[in-house]
Amino acid sequence: MPEFRTMLPQLDGGPFLTDAGLETDLIFNHGIEIREFAAHTLLDDPAGRAAMTHYFRGFLELARLTRSGFILDCATWKAHSHWADDLGATPQDLRRANEEAVRFAVELRDRYAQNNLPVVISAQIGPKGDAYVPDGRISAAEAEDYHAEQLHWLAATDVDMVSAMTHTQSSEAIGIARAAKAAGLPIVISFTVETDGRLPTGESLKSAIETVDATTGNTPAYYMINCAHPDHFADVLADEPWLRRIRGLRCNASRKSHAELDECEHLDCGDPFELGEQYRTLISQMPWINVLGGCCGSDLRHVTAIADAVSEQNRQNGASRWQQRAIAAGG
Repeated sequence: MPEFRTMLPQLDGGPFLTDAGLETDLIFNHGIEIREFAAHTLLDDPAGRAAMTHYFRGFLELARLTRSGFILDCATWKAHSHWADDLGATPQDLRRANEEAVRFAVELRDRYAQNNLPVVISAQIGPKGDAYVPDGRISAAEAEDYHAEQLHWLAATDVDMVSAMTHTQSSEAIGIARAAKAAGLPIVISFTVETDGRLPTGESLKSAIETVDATTGNTPAYYMINCAHPDHFADVLADEPWLRRIRGLRCNASRKSHAELDECEHLDCGDPFELGEQYRTLISQMPWINVLGGCCGSDLRHVTAIADAVSEQNRQNGASRWQQRAIAAGG
């Protein structure tokens, strides 16, 4: 049974961590092949399952040590029909993959989350098409119809929420938000941006967020930015009402563009400590952000550096919501 589907605890403003770049970490740092970059395929293999368990245990332990809540993502980002042919999967296979990914996350939470603070089970949903180079415009109506299938599968599981990750256009975000609402699932929309701070379609981040909110009646619980380096979007974060709808960051370790990353044969893991300092700067500008993690090229080192940098900033600023949450939890 879902624990937090009717009330997401991260909306209270306490600290929450996420994991990092699951696929890039396992592929480049641990030599594990992931078929079609679809992490759910690892769950059918004992070695792949063990690798994912080891990966997530590190982040769950970090959340415990830093007295943070945790958003535990299910490996469902590519477990939808657009990728069926590439994966050689039937609709039944994909439904089973979604169900198994949620079961795996719940087992991890129950077995390894020795944490007094909440662990929220979130299912990732990727765009219909390439997250780096959109295959084409998708209308809100088409997106609603398309994503309804996966959301219907997930609604019958123990997932608390869904996260539309690495999305590239506001119209698809509108459709998936409507479909999630119809399925009774809280949804977070996470946009990715290019090096100019705009979505791959050329739309501004401001326009995308304002358009989705205006069209859906503020359906998304909040917004995030992922799969982009802080340098790519820091300059477009104007002090306007739309900015306060952003509550989470999952940045790339690398400054490379999406096109450059797509062609890169070696992992660019950047500098974890520099990334942590950049998060610190961003949080000083947007102190309401409380969901922090990493994306491509990042791993446990980066999220640890991020948590350390933000915690140090809060210590310098006196008692903060992060510290108050820890105290309330008995830390």
